Amino acid sequence: MDSSKTHHENAGPDDAHDPYRALRFRDFRLLFSGLFIAVMGEQMLGVAIGWELYERTGSALALGIVGLVQIVPVVILSLPAGHLADQFNRKYIVIGSQCVLAISSLGLTLLSYTHGSLILIYGCLLLIGMGVAFNDPASSTLVVQTIPEHIYENATTWRSSSWQLASVLGPALGGLLIAVMRSATLVYALNAATALTYVALIAQLPGTMQKVRSGERMTLASLLDGVKFLKSTQVVLAAITLDLFAVLLGGATTLLPVFAKDILHVGPTGLGWMRAAPSIGAVCMALAIAHTPPLKKAGRVLLWAVAGFGIATVIFGLSHSFWLSLLMLFTLGALDNISVVVRSTLLLVRTPDEMRGRVSAINSLFVAGSNELGGFESGLVAQFFGPIISVVGGGVGTILVVLFVALLWPEMRQLGSLSEGKRDTSAG
Repeated sequence: MDSSKTHHENAGPDDAHDPYRALRFRDFRLLFSGLFIAVMGEQMLGVAIGWELYERTGSALALGIVGLVQIVPVVILSLPAGHLADQFNRKYIVIGSQCVLAISSLGLTLLSYTHGSLILIYGCLLLIGMGVAFNDPASSTLVVQTIPEHIYENATTWRSSSWQLASVLGPALGGLLIAVMRSATLVYALNAATALTYVALIAQLPGTMQKVRSGERMTLASLLDGVKFLKSTQVVLAAITLDLFAVLLGGATTLLPVFAKDILHVGPTGLGWMRAAPSIGAVCMALAIAHTPPLKKAGRVLLWAVAGFGIATVIFGLSHSFWLSLLMLFTLGALDNISVVVRSTLLLVRTPDEMRGRVSAINSLFVAGSNELGGFESGLVAQFFGPIISVVGGGVGTILVVLFVALLWPEMRQLGSLSEGKRDTSAG
């Protein structure tokens, strides 16, 4: 494999059944490896910051503020960040964002070592949230600069598997390091190192620049162009809506500590397996998707996958068997990964390059918001009606959303292959 350019010139639809076709491109391997390493660091950081703050304060509120200070910058900055990702070289935006994350992690390293101010710790987390807000729209669209369009689906599958595998290994490694060192300091330092490693890998990508609308200024209208594009691209809007409400309503993972302790009685070890099960299911599904031909009826597959997600959520909520619950969590992760692959591929294929940053920013905003609000919704319902009603009700709600989307957007039911009806590059 001499260079990505050679592969780009030689690649074609004939390699459609090669499960490793995206990984045969040097540039994609750099991006894939960098993402895996960076997500490992992020997951380790999440474990470390939760452990340290609870050790120092003993306050659940202190943990709640962590999510708040990281989601607020994402909500405020996502649309401007998406606009910038469409106006400037995305590679350098990712590099700059990762440098901000590395500096923030070094700040946490120092504060952890010196037992510094909690306010400064939250300040570092706020800075991390700002870095993530700018990183995500640019990073998620950077993949188009590493591979040809006809293998976006395969690339999205491997990208998702990388993220999910890191989500399994990262917390485990972070917890192990904290247990051995009896401190979170080293974990913060390692997160800084993973961000810089990502930078080193991304820096080797060619500095290809996407199409840019000349002279376009950042105005309210330009920020909302992504919203207007989604309104005019019904199948993409339907896919995002499905994912948004599935996460918002099917928040079983938020209540895992309650189920592990009070319903299944499996303790912290069982909880660890329960937390890992969805990601393990997602990795297995990603490998299965990679080894099968591209989807021919992607719309129906997506609808059935999200409906299955709702059914698995209901069964999990009603289960009093640890092994059945574990199986349902595995199934949740597997079915959710189908949704991720279909939605992410549609976003890449149907969106013109000069709009990808803004559309990706909206998608990131919806995903982040639904995760946070979904956790809050599950906790609130569980507080008043109990965890079983909360989870079962969320699963039933997810199934109803699938029926609603299938009726409201017939384009989704009729969607064949993910490359079918490719974007009009003049759109938006």
